[in-house]
Amino acid sequence: MVGGHVLVEGFPGLAKTSLARAFARTLGLSFSRVQFTPDLLPSDITGSLIFNPRVGDFEVRLGPIFANIVLADEINRAPPKVQSALLEAMQEGQVTIAGKPHEIPKPNMVIATQNPIELEGTYPLPEAQLDRFTIRILMNYPSYDDEVLIVKDTRLGRVDLVNKVVDSQDILDAMKLVDKVRIDESIARYIVSIVRATRSHPKVRLGASPRAAQMLGKLARAWALLDGRDYVIPDDVKQLAPYVLNHRIIVTNDDPLRVINEILEKTPTPMMAKALGMGYSNE
Repeated sequence: MVGGHVLVEGFPGLAKTSLARAFARTLGLSFSRVQFTPDLLPSDITGSLIFNPRVGDFEVRLGPIFANIVLADEINRAPPKVQSALLEAMQEGQVTIAGKPHEIPKPNMVIATQNPIELEGTYPLPEAQLDRFTIRILMNYPSYDDEVLIVKDTRLGRVDLVNKVVDSQDILDAMKLVDKVRIDESIARYIVSIVRATRSHPKVRLGASPRAAQMLGKLARAWALLDGRDYVIPDDVKQLAPYVLNHRIIVTNDDPLRVINEILEKTPTPMMAKALGMGYSNE
């Protein structure tokens, strides 16, 4: 609903691929999966010119990026050149092949996964590339009861049983509605104060960028719309800030989520600031 992309971090076997497929099927969107490996080429993602012997000429073969939902599996296993090709396509919304631009179908979302414990043979995403992902989701193991249910119920994990509930036009219409959700100036200042606090926190070596504030505002609008409101409240911001900021800051000897929660606790909400006679600084 905000035209963003998702980074999912978790151990193998947590059904990340099935989740992405089910998500695409629920929304009635096209889906493609790319397994990132060290020998992958940029053209394997974006597409290239292929000689067709039947017609005796070259033709464009579009790559897997030309789908509504693209799963970039283990993105950190491909060289930086390949990562950049994917992320540039995400940013531009189009790919140029043989000098001709080809627009990526809308809506478009990249769901990238990576394993947090396997470092050998990987190419960690640099901060500038991480910043292009709207949110990062940390997937943990299921609870004991949920794991028992997974063992018992053979239907779990069957994507073919998932029903479509909306289509691509519904998503595009919803994206237009998100833009109409109001953010009061006090809420905007609250968002900026949270993001700027990451830059001055003693345990943070690199704070969040202005793009983080922009994305937090967009997601807060979408969250408000899903809750049936046409305006953003402070709780929307507090609910989403950990997902937007946790991959955008570099901390020293601490957990990013702990630092973010500390910042949220110390940053007065607009109503609290008004009651205390405080204003948000322009510094």
